[in-house]
Amino acid sequence: MANSKHTYDYGVIGNCAYLALIGKDTNISWMCWPRFDSSFIFGSLLDKKKGGEFSVRPSDPHFRCNQYYIENTNVLCTEIENTHGRYRVTDFAPRFHHSERYFKPIMLIRKIEPLSGTPHIKVTCNPVGDYGSIQPDHVRGSNHITYLGLEEHVRLTTNVSLTYIIDETPFVLNETKYLVLTFGEPLEAPLLNTAESFLVKTIAYWRNWVKSTSISNYYQTQVIRSALALKIHQYEDTGAIIAASTTSLPEAPHSTRNWDYRFCWMRDSYYILTAFNNIGHFEEMERYFHYIANVSVQAKDRFQPLYAINGASKLTEKELDLEGYLGNKPVRIGNDAYTHIQNDVYGQVLVALLPLYVDRRFIDAGRVESLKLVYHTVNKLEQYIHEADAGLWEFRHLKQMHCYTFLFHWAGANAAWKIGQYLQDDTLTKLANRLRQEAAARIEECQDRERGVYTNAIGSKYLDASTLQLIMMGYLDPSSELARTHLRNLEKELKTPEGLFYRYRHADDFGTPETTFLICSFWYIEALACVGRLDDAMREFEKILQYTNHLGLLSEDVDAKTGSQWGNFPQAYSHVGLVNAAYRISKKIDLPNFL
Repeated sequence: MANSKHTYDYGVIGNCAYLALIGKDTNISWMCWPRFDSSFIFGSLLDKKKGGEFSVRPSDPHFRCNQYYIENTNVLCTEIENTHGRYRVTDFAPRFHHSERYFKPIMLIRKIEPLSGTPHIKVTCNPVGDYGSIQPDHVRGSNHITYLGLEEHVRLTTNVSLTYIIDETPFVLNETKYLVLTFGEPLEAPLLNTAESFLVKTIAYWRNWVKSTSISNYYQTQVIRSALALKIHQYEDTGAIIAASTTSLPEAPHSTRNWDYRFCWMRDSYYILTAFNNIGHFEEMERYFHYIANVSVQAKDRFQPLYAINGASKLTEKELDLEGYLGNKPVRIGNDAYTHIQNDVYGQVLVALLPLYVDRRFIDAGRVESLKLVYHTVNKLEQYIHEADAGLWEFRHLKQMHCYTFLFHWAGANAAWKIGQYLQDDTLTKLANRLRQEAAARIEECQDRERGVYTNAIGSKYLDASTLQLIMMGYLDPSSELARTHLRNLEKELKTPEGLFYRYRHADDFGTPETTFLICSFWYIEALACVGRLDDAMREFEKILQYTNHLGLLSEDVDAKTGSQWGNFPQAYSHVGLVNAAYRISKKIDLPNFL
């Protein structure tokens, strides 16, 4: 594996209620029901034996595959061809407007169409529960199979012979077939008409959603795919946006850096809200703001770095008896990072609240309701501004006075100052201004004046890609020599010849990081654009695009030597990085010259 390029050969579908990964062999390799953070119902991604299966495979194991999205949608097509013939499986999670609401049922629809010849196929549907420890009984109905023993009844409604499915017997596909898998509430409506109607409406919904975005012509196709991927990582019921739909996909082979990312990281609020603002999507911003507000109000003392999608604070980490992705153990659910002290989160919340006061799309009621939260958060920032923490990268056994944390103290205090100015609240303005000055003073303690660079922490010699944000967030004047020398130092130490960026190069709790972190590469591109190195930014952006999979989806990490994808997949924050980097470049260039 070390000498070959590893990619995640999966597409992702979803409807803002659940997500599913579908392999080129048509198998649903990962799907958690009924929520993003529930047990998988199909999880062969992490265990071939215990993970169950839902596939429409050819009877002959030798076949060719072509997988693609219907343009500008999250509807996935997988075409299979061998000596017997060719067929297409269209997979989607229904989503459209119905009765003045979004219709987003816990339902997976698979349409199977013969395209040429006489394809021989085998339909297998074996859901599991409790991370593979429950093998449900099945009960045959007239045109459906009900799987018993899971959290709720799971039902497969189909016009495929139930005998063929239960016995896993191959058959000739000579007409279009449908498979509708439901959780809890079964499909009682006519199968064919319902499936076709839902498909047409879902395609129309996604295309209208794309039309409503404000995306420039700069690598528009790639930005649209990233925006679509980011959209379905929002759990619409609460507004939370998860980092990724998966758990325990390793950052590097056998590194044991296998984490559960099916949670919402508060400390990434700024980047997510920026991405949605950059594509002109107000609704997602508003839902995410409400999630942040609800979680923040519930926090009794400290804000945690991450929360569950329902706002739950306890995310106890445990290991499962599963074989792991390509044998990589451990397989973890939960994430002990919820116990960490990451004080940049207070600045993240304040920066997230700022649009309520500067964006005229928000009404006055929202501003008034948020003022208590502003004061509460500013007071917490004041309380913890001089405290060492685990930092952005969640070091498990290391606390430092991190430059990045002080940057968000500065940015959060600056946001609070602007809110105070807007409200003509002298008390808030004075407090915020004092905290802004204190944070700036601590940032300056991180400067290595001899090298002309800011290090990762006070008293440290190590560099960290997170300090690129000093330029991007305006702490450093992008036109200054200090900004340029800081960037050059980071390039020299953390950039690979391929244009990828490490988070840092010093050892942590698990040794020295082996793979690069994609969002850092996008931060680098933004920083290049900020300091006026536009040609470099465009060149590096084009380089990064080669690290997508066959569908334009990004992982969390990339091995610089092989170009391999690693880490949880698809990674929402990598797609956030792509959207924001493309936006930053597009604002700097004369687009007609690049069409």
